[in-house]
Amino acid sequence: MSFNQEFTDYVKDSFGPKASPKTHRILGSLIQHIHDFTRENHITVDEWMWGVNFINRIGQMSDAQRNEGILVSDVIGLEALVDSITHASDSKGHTSSAIIGPFYRENSPEYPYGGSIIQQEVGGEKTLVSGKVTDTHGNALKGAKIEVWHCAPNGLYEQQDPDQVDYNLRGTFYADEEGKYAFVGLRPTAYPIPYDGPAGDLLTLMDRSPMRPGHIHWRVTHPTYHSLITQIYDRECKHTKDDTVFAVKDDIIVDFKPLGDVPEYKSQGVVNRLDYDIVLILEEEIQKTRQKVRDHQAASEKSIIDRKNSLA
Repeated sequence: MSFNQEFTDYVKDSFGPKASPKTHRILGSLIQHIHDFTRENHITVDEWMWGVNFINRIGQMSDAQRNEGILVSDVIGLEALVDSITHASDSKGHTSSAIIGPFYRENSPEYPYGGSIIQQEVGGEKTLVSGKVTDTHGNALKGAKIEVWHCAPNGLYEQQDPDQVDYNLRGTFYADEEGKYAFVGLRPTAYPIPYDGPAGDLLTLMDRSPMRPGHIHWRVTHPTYHSLITQIYDRECKHTKDDTVFAVKDDIIVDFKPLGDVPEYKSQGVVNRLDYDIVLILEEEIQKTRQKVRDHQAASEKSIIDRKNSLA
């Protein structure tokens, strides 16, 4: 058999009867693109083996503290692209999403309104972050769950750093009756993503910087509303215009300001403030706009199955 499209079709048609239509659509497309890529670039056995070893190393380096698969996806822009495609059909008027990144942890400590996520002093500029969580009509979303996390001034998240206490610079807050929230953290610091593994190898091959701009991560949830995963970026950070994972969006670049006359926080050593409101959209509204995408996918899957059945 010739190893042209005829061979690729032979592989794509090899799925058994229990394979789902979605499996046919997604894996069939993956096989097609990988085969096309291999033919286009005349991939040799040595190059293929380099790729196999590269993928193996991604798994070998990944654990509960580090997700190398996400890092590799990030440096080639894949996670940012997936995030953009996922939300491309969404209605406007709500806070933009951004990538979750590889350092999210569940069950961060719960703090009261205005509490500090700084469990251990690590330097940096203490910052009061406050705002309001509303729906797209401006109605307060009482009880919205707000999870935040960011790195220390040394560029490390606490699970990367044996010198930081567990869950340092992470916290969970709940919006009050008026949808308001507030917490004390640090003005975020630019840092290099871990580059001692496959992700770093890719950056070296491409002669690129590993730096991310200073940012704070958010995960905001409320019953019946679409969960928001986003980041905010410091406008004054020089890396905001050159993010190594391509995640910056114009409307989530923010301005940090001097604290001003707020004695209760000034006495805690807080020097900056960030005012940041969050707007959530109903899950049913998200699903309405995404139905067209699902309908298109269903039609594609039906076409694939019809073709397979015609060959049987």
